[in-house]
Amino acid sequence: MAKELKNFTKRSDNYSQWYNELVLKADLAEQSAVRGCMVIKPYGYAIWEKMQAELDRMFKETGHQNAYFPLLIPKSFMSREADHVEGFAKECAVVTHYRLKNDPDGNGVVVDPAARLEEEYIIRPTSETIIWNTYRNWINSYRDLPILVNQWANVFRWEMRTRMFLRTAEFLWQEGHTAHATKEEAEEEAHRMLEVYADFAENFMAVPVVKGVKSPNERFAGALDTFTIEAMMQDGKALQSGTSHFLGQNFAKAFDVTFMNKDNKQEYVWATSWGVSTRLMGALIMTHSDDNGLVLPPRLAPIQVVIVPIFKDSEGLEAIRNRMEPIMAELRKRGIRVKFDDADNKRPGFKFADYEVKGVPVRLAVGARDLENGTIELMRRDTLEKRVVNLEGIENLISDELEDIQKSLFERALKFREDHTITVDSYDEFKEKIEEGGFILAHWDGTPETEEKIKEETKATIRCIPLEGDKTPGKCMVTGKPSAQRVVFARSY
Repeated sequence: MAKELKNFTKRSDNYSQWYNELVLKADLAEQSAVRGCMVIKPYGYAIWEKMQAELDRMFKETGHQNAYFPLLIPKSFMSREADHVEGFAKECAVVTHYRLKNDPDGNGVVVDPAARLEEEYIIRPTSETIIWNTYRNWINSYRDLPILVNQWANVFRWEMRTRMFLRTAEFLWQEGHTAHATKEEAEEEAHRMLEVYADFAENFMAVPVVKGVKSPNERFAGALDTFTIEAMMQDGKALQSGTSHFLGQNFAKAFDVTFMNKDNKQEYVWATSWGVSTRLMGALIMTHSDDNGLVLPPRLAPIQVVIVPIFKDSEGLEAIRNRMEPIMAELRKRGIRVKFDDADNKRPGFKFADYEVKGVPVRLAVGARDLENGTIELMRRDTLEKRVVNLEGIENLISDELEDIQKSLFERALKFREDHTITVDSYDEFKEKIEEGGFILAHWDGTPETEEKIKEETKATIRCIPLEGDKTPGKCMVTGKPSAQRVVFARSY
């Protein structure tokens, strides 16, 4: 059974199949009875809760508050902002009736045709429309601004091709929606939240990201600018891992949200929205994990340290427990999440394999002989390195190991990205190199026509126009026309 747990398809053989197997074997999620939707299992949800808690803290530290808005959005609201509705129209699920009834022919329940809604409702694909209709009632004067609100919620977008966490019809996320008195304040907010996302990705997920702005073709529906963090997965594909949108006054105008400014003049409000989703779980899996299963950065691991006692009888177990309890108490005092697995219905070998598949950062194994010698076996999940260490002072060692694992995972992912990022100047070289995967830095003339041509011919998209790094102008690799700076191209999820 332990061998079956770790019997994964190799990443090099079939990356997609490896990913799907890992999600199932690590007990993160499974397919549901609803097409395109998943069940997030307790262990997977525990990781999401860690993400949620850290992000929520970061949002509140930047002055944001949580609120909640309806799941159902009147269809007429979606018609108010033309670009927005066009961007989501094909993904919307529509509620048309409000009642079921027993089938008179005895075939279960049917929709009652007499219960058709006067106006259909859309299950939210995102909440800009319902929120801006609400903000109209909240905002009268500049004294009411800014509004800094975040919502933790689920959203629904019909998806034909789904993959757990990466792309499902229903997914969990947070969406921030802010209202400001000036354009400058709104732009500053959009940049601030991009930095929050980058900070979270790099310092908690240990995922290095490129910060940039989306091209007009890739921009959020209804936004003037979309800022993004882009991460590289181990197969060389890009994953959009968080976005922050400067919405200008588009939604304020669509929903007639105005305020009296300090000069006693009516003005439309300026807006932003920003969000990350359970797609971050996919980023976490695909950035760090290996052919043995999940690899978790300690700061997001539900269990940071697992202790597996090896015992023959209850007396042996009790002796190990008594020795380990003060150590566990000290670790918990330091905020370290530790588990003592004394279950007697699974062999130690199975437990070792299970915690390895689940990505627990540090595993400790201890038996009677270890107690006699004052030692314990320690294994790091990131390197699979095992070593025997002294029990004396083990608390400090574990604290150091967890910090080192967090740092090492980031550095390993950063080196991978750097090793798979290249610069090209010709379109022929681009077409050759894009087959190898990774990020390509190349010049683009800024036109949607050229961007679309590249996408059609190579399946690569502009992931972002980087906000940092080399800003040297040049010539477009396709047309030879002037280019303001190199942009990041990649194939993506």
